[in-house]
Amino acid sequence: MRIVLTGGGTGGHIYPALAVGKQVLADIPGSSILYIGSPKGLESRIVPAQGISFEAVEITGFKRKLSLDNVKTVMRFLKGVRRSKQLLREFKPDVVVGTGGYVCGPVVYAAAKLGIPTLIHEQNAVSGLTNQFLTRYASCVAVSFKDSLPQFKRSKHAVYTGNPCATHVVRASRDKGFASLGLPSGSRVVLMVGGSRGAKAINDAMVEMVPLLDQLRNVHFVFVTGESYYEQTMNRMKQGRSSLPSTLQVLPYLHNMPEVLAASELVVGRSGASSLAELTALGIPSILIPSPNVTNNHQEANARSLAEAGAAEMIIEKDVTGQVLFQRISAIMNNSKQLSDMKQAALKLGMPESAALIKNELMKLTKTSK
Repeated sequence: MRIVLTGGGTGGHIYPALAVGKQVLADIPGSSILYIGSPKGLESRIVPAQGISFEAVEITGFKRKLSLDNVKTVMRFLKGVRRSKQLLREFKPDVVVGTGGYVCGPVVYAAAKLGIPTLIHEQNAVSGLTNQFLTRYASCVAVSFKDSLPQFKRSKHAVYTGNPCATHVVRASRDKGFASLGLPSGSRVVLMVGGSRGAKAINDAMVEMVPLLDQLRNVHFVFVTGESYYEQTMNRMKQGRSSLPSTLQVLPYLHNMPEVLAASELVVGRSGASSLAELTALGIPSILIPSPNVTNNHQEANARSLAEAGAAEMIIEKDVTGQVLFQRISAIMNNSKQLSDMKQAALKLGMPESAALIKNELMKLTKTSK
């Protein structure tokens, strides 16, 4: 199978695309992949590092309000469509997969106009502008949240597949996670992380929590600050103290996140779609603090979906303090029944076979197009 992947801007769009690509390569020997992204997006660095061919298309996003910039964006879109058609004619893909972000627009649109089967994947509970636009052109729409299906009534075919990021995390070694943290297997770990770049609100709450940690015995806290916040946060934690609690481990970044997740009993963090896919695939209870600085406030919708299912608790960012967060963590960690119930609820939402389900949809599309 020859497949073009496109999606960019954030890891939440890039990693699902890569997960689909890896599933295709594993299941269909001899397959070839081309990734089309933005030259300035994270994908321009992440994708080549994975050994996957990468080509760039210049594009910017539309403003949600009337603006002269949108006229320029339309011109860039049309130029991007021409560039995309050129790349698609050269590569001759059997199918094109878009996972969101502005760059998907011209690539998937161009593929549709060339008669190439297309699939778009929506990671969030609330669909983004690009996927809303592409719905009428895509051959298939795949969604991470079952409740999202009604948003794609105009699509030719919509299917609930979950998020493909769930697939790779279930293969992670729990024992390697403990070993990487220098902890005995079976240790009780609470992982706090504000995304790959960190989150100031979560960092601030953690600084406030430090004096309280000794109250929760036999629990080890792993706190990931984000690289840009690390030095400042460490200085604040150490202020007025000779040392930090022995049960606290502070890191700027985790390069083996799947393994550490597998070793965690509770996770405190944001509610990006890929993160939630990993949590539910592993059945990890969570306390979610949605970022308010995202389009359509989609992280709150994502978090609410898990909270209503009993798999997570949600705290709105403006309500987060160290005291509030520590009370929530303590209540869950001291209640084995609640932990068990949340774990089972999370597992019911998990879709570890997601990447395979999407690959199967791609195979159907290629067969019907021949």
